[in-house]
This record gives sequence, structure tokens and C-alpha cells, in this order.
Amino acid sequence: MRHIIEALQKLSRNLWWSWDTEAKELFKELSPLIWERVNHNPVELLHHISQDELKARLDCEFGKKLENVTKRFEAYLAEKDTWASKHAPSLTEKTVAYFSAEFGIHESVRIYSGGLGVLSGDHIKSASDLGLNLVGITLFYKEGYFRQCLNQEGWQLEDYPLQYPESLPLEKVTDSDGKDLIISVNIAQSEVFAQAWYLNVGRAKLYLLDTNIPANESHYRDICSRVYGGDQNMRINQEIVLGIGGVKLLKALGIDTAVYHMNEGHSAFLTVELLAEQLEKGLEPEEAKELVKEQCVFTTHTPVAAGHDRFSRDMIRYTFDKYLQNNGIAFDDFMKLGSEDPSNLHGLFTMTVLALNLSRSANGVSKLHGQVSREMWQHIFSAESPEQVPIGHITNGVHTSSWSSGFTEKFWRRYSDSLDTLTSTPEEASKILAKVSDEELWCLRYHLKRSLIDFIYRYLSNQLFHQHVYATYMEMDSSKSSKNPLSPDVLTIGFARRFATYKRAPLIFSDIDRLTRIVNHPTMPAQIIFAGKAHPHDDAGKHYIQQIVEHTRLPQFKGKIIFLENYNLGVAKRMISGVDVWLNNPVRPMEASGTSGQKTVLHGGLNFSIPDGWWPEAYNGENGWSIGDGEQFDNPDEQNRHDAEKLYDVLENQIIPTFYNRNVDNIPVKWLKKVREAIVTIGPVYNTHRMVKDYTLQYYLKN
Repeated sequence: MRHIIEALQKLSRNLWWSWDTEAKELFKELSPLIWERVNHNPVELLHHISQDELKARLDCEFGKKLENVTKRFEAYLAEKDTWASKHAPSLTEKTVAYFSAEFGIHESVRIYSGGLGVLSGDHIKSASDLGLNLVGITLFYKEGYFRQCLNQEGWQLEDYPLQYPESLPLEKVTDSDGKDLIISVNIAQSEVFAQAWYLNVGRAKLYLLDTNIPANESHYRDICSRVYGGDQNMRINQEIVLGIGGVKLLKALGIDTAVYHMNEGHSAFLTVELLAEQLEKGLEPEEAKELVKEQCVFTTHTPVAAGHDRFSRDMIRYTFDKYLQNNGIAFDDFMKLGSEDPSNLHGLFTMTVLALNLSRSANGVSKLHGQVSREMWQHIFSAESPEQVPIGHITNGVHTSSWSSGFTEKFWRRYSDSLDTLTSTPEEASKILAKVSDEELWCLRYHLKRSLIDFIYRYLSNQLFHQHVYATYMEMDSSKSSKNPLSPDVLTIGFARRFATYKRAPLIFSDIDRLTRIVNHPTMPAQIIFAGKAHPHDDAGKHYIQQIVEHTRLPQFKGKIIFLENYNLGVAKRMISGVDVWLNNPVRPMEASGTSGQKTVLHGGLNFSIPDGWWPEAYNGENGWSIGDGEQFDNPDEQNRHDAEKLYDVLENQIIPTFYNRNVDNIPVKWLKKVREAIVTIGPVYNTHRMVKDYTLQYYLKN
């Protein structure tokens, strides 16, 4: 009995459970109410379950389920015959060190803010599944990213609840004597210390550096308080701890690193620590730089200028003075590594430039983004044309198991042994789909939409109660415009993401009268679900949220257009599984990749997007819809008018008629044909198993 309880504890402390349906259901079964209250955190859940209750539960059906899950978990950890063992055996011994400022692995571990973190989380999960020896490096943010609250005016407020290590599946990193392993970095004239934690993510480990320890001066203890928190001084301090501290941690652990992967420029200072190591060996600067380049690869994630960290010369001098002196690096030589114009060292120090200068390879995250990045950084390489710039691309994907609802996974298991089989090749997907009738696919859609709607009403009641407007919002008068609340019979559109202004969340409200006719059509209505957070310092993004909230309160949209507060991974999973159409309308080409539209596919959802990011590669005319053909205008207002008109036109003349065109059995045959096409063409390509394989073969292994 005792070993079974220990197995449950061990399972709770490895995030493998977060992408295994039976494991999730196991924890939920212990107490569905507490499971929701603790934000699906099994470690905290078990704090509320007594040993006596556990022992009693193990004597019934629950014990058999736990035994089955435990056997699969242990078999997963012990598996040796993996993809990596066959195709990259050297990387089952030596380590890929994957640095990212955020990791979105599960909603209960709040060390992420948005798409970059979600991509990092999916990357490490696939590395585990494929048997790649990869460790992640990040920071432990005791306050995480903020919890979003909307006031009565719909204005975003931020709350930062603390995260406690004892309530998370964190383990302290210790040295050979069992003492806390402590590393230090130089920041300005101070020595700053950091302890480390680790998370088990399947077969992979994620290390988290933490400066909140007594050895530090009080202002340095807060370096790791919040994801992207504070001012420029806080940002550079975080990036020193992440990059330089991360390399020092790996050395202290004795990890034999084959390659350092910088996921965005936030961690680029790791190259400086590697350079200092080579200079300490007595190498000449140019030789040392070449050896550093051989160890590093870099992924850039944004064509938005503000997404690339830049620091003034004075800030670099103040922050790095002691470090550079200690390591024999001349200040101007250091500035050259991050300068966009080496002939003018009085400008800004750019982290992306540092990463590009000290990496053997670099890539964007979609074909279009690779092209944009080559144009964006052409001046760095003094290239005559963008085609000569050594920046490639690997298109982002999603970790299929993580984004599949339990019901969806069970549905596909009737026809296939696993989701990995369904997403292995287009041929395999076609073979599996041939076994599935339209009636069964439509049944899947109805179940998922009902589940989403039920979730929304539970979630919304809490949100509106908090805003003290529940009664006003939910009341239904006798007018025709407010008779129909959310319904699984109605075409459901979802829009959820970070509320950066270039993503243009309010675009669909460009013509209120037209949208009113669409939403309230007597026989072919539509309903729209919104969610998302604006950065705490982005008032323009907050205004977008406020606009949408105000629109949801208009009589003609009440109960039919919804904004869900406090968007997180849990809300995202509900939305992507339940909506019929996933809307994406950024200003092209500002969306580097985007992956949310990829997550809807196995649930039977369809993507409706500006041809930006991954969509130009995936869209074939039959697997979703495109908003225009990529037309670009210099005038932003003209661009918005054009794109809004295309959005309405496709919605009214293609999407809605296709959805409501039914056969005698009330099945939308043409709609489901598109669903099938999306599953075949998108599922097998736009997943992180394919993505991590590409990184391994093209970048991690030296050619």
C-alpha cells in the first residue's frame, strides 16, 4: 500500500501527468471541487487529502486506475528505444541546453506570459517524448505573470499572487554534500547569488534560477519576482541571471552540453559567459568567439522592433563593468558584439545582435518570418541581398497531447492507438479518418461545444460576480436580440491571445451594424468568445480589451459575444477544443508564427486567419479560410479597412453558409470535409514532434 501512495506522490511531481489524460482524470477523481480550486495542481491537491482517505480509496477502483497509470509512467521513463536513440544517439548522452525566459507547461506553474512560453513548454515536452537529452533553463518567478482582473469599466487590473515552492512540483538543486547549490553572477559592483530548483517534465528537466535568498541585498532578491516585470534595469538583471547564471549552473552540475539553444534573445548573455571561459584558457579573442559560435544556436521569435531587448551604452557599462574587468574583456569589444552599427559604439546594445554574432546558426519560426528576419537583420551581416543572410526557418508546432481534451483523445483512440499515430503522416491520418463517419465527427463537435459553453457559464458567473455586474449582464429581456444565449447549435468563433495592438483584437467590430446582422441572423447566427491579457505597461492593449468588454454589453451582443477574464493555459485548452472557427487577424507580417490555430485541428476546429506566420505554409484553400491574400498597405487605417472588409466578406459568404448548409440528417457535409482536410494537412506537420526533429537534425547535430 505504501509504495502505491509513494507512486502517486512521484506522479504528482512530474509534469508528465499534464499531457496524459488518465493521469489528469486520476487526480481530478480524488476531489473535483478541490482540483478546480487549486488550479489543477496535484501537489497542492494532495495536501488536502489525508493518508487515511488515500488508503481507503486505493482499495477500490481508484487503486486499479492508479496502478495502470503508474505502470505506463514508469515504462515511459525507462524507455530506451526512442526516436533520438535511432536518429541522434549522441544527443541521448550529451545535453541540449534550451534557454528561455518563460515556460508554459501547465497553468498551475505560472512561469510564462504568452506564446513564447507556450512554445518553450511544448518544445521540452516533445524533447522528452522523443528521448532527446534536453534540459531547460529559466527563472523561478515567485509572483509569476499577473492574474487579470477587469473592473466595472472593463479596464484590466493586475494582481500578483505568490507562488510557493512547497505547493509546486519543485525540487531543490543540491550539491554533492546535500547543501543548496548556489551560483553567483556579477551585476554592477555586486555579487548576486542564486539558488536553483528543478521540475521534472517527463524524461526532461527544467532548471529554475532563483535570487530570492538571504545572501542577496534586498533589491536583488526581487530580480526573479515577475515574468518580464520592472524597468530596463530589472530586465537586464534578469537576463544576466538567466544567461550567465544558467551557464554557471550547468557547469556546477557537471552537465556535458553539446549545444546551447537560445530561444529568443533574452538569454543571449550566455554567449558572454562561454566567451569568458575560452578567454580564461588563454585563447585569442577571435579564436574564442569562433569556439563559442560552434556551441550555440539561436531562434528569433518576433519581427516587432519592441520585442528585441536593447540597452543603452551607459547601462551596459554600469551593469557589466566589474564582470568585464574580471574576465579581461574590453568594453568596446563587448559593445561591438551587440551593436547594430560597429562603427558607432555609442548606440544601443541589442540582445538579438549579440545572439546572431555568437551563434553557428539562427532561424525564424515560420517560412515568412525567416524571410522577414533576413530583411530585418541584413545590415548586421553586410549582405548584398536578404537571401545571403544566414537565418533559416523552422516553423513552430504544438505538443498534440497537451492540447487535446480528454474527450477528443478518447474519441481518436477508438480508431488509432494514439494521437501520435494520427499526427505521424498525412497518409496515416487519411487512413484513420476513413474509419470515422460524418455523424461521429459531428457528435465530437457537439460534445466539445457543449463542454465549452457549460465551462463559460461557470467561469463567467465568477467573473461577473467579481465585477458586481452579474445580474445586469445576464438578465434576458423579451426582445428578439437577447433571447438566444450561447448555444452549441450556433457557429462559434474564438479569439484568444496576448492583446498586443498589432494583433488587432477589435477588428471584427469595425462595422457594428454589419456585425450585428451577422450575430443576430434569424437562421444563421454566430457567437464569439474573446480572451486575452495586455502587458501591464501596454495601455493601448488595455484599451482594446475595454473596447471589447463594452461591446459585449451592448443589447444586441449581450450573451452572444463574451470576454473571459484571466486568460491562461486552462482557459485556452477549453476554447481551442470547443470553438468551430479560430480567428486570427494580425497586421501582416507581424505574427512570427502563432500556434493557437494549430491547436484546434484535432478537435474539429478550423482556422480563419490573415496569411501571416504559419498560415501561408499550411493553407491550401480547403483546410480553413484566409482573410485576403496578404495585401499590404502603408496606411494603417487603409490596412484595417481592407482587412475588416475581407473578414466580413469571407465570414458572411463562405464560413457561415458552409456551416449551416446541412443534409437531410442535419449534418454539414461540406464543413466536415474541410475539417477532414485540416486534420490531414495540418496535424501531421504543425506539431512539436516534427519541430524538435527538425531542430535536432538541422541545428543541434553539427553537419
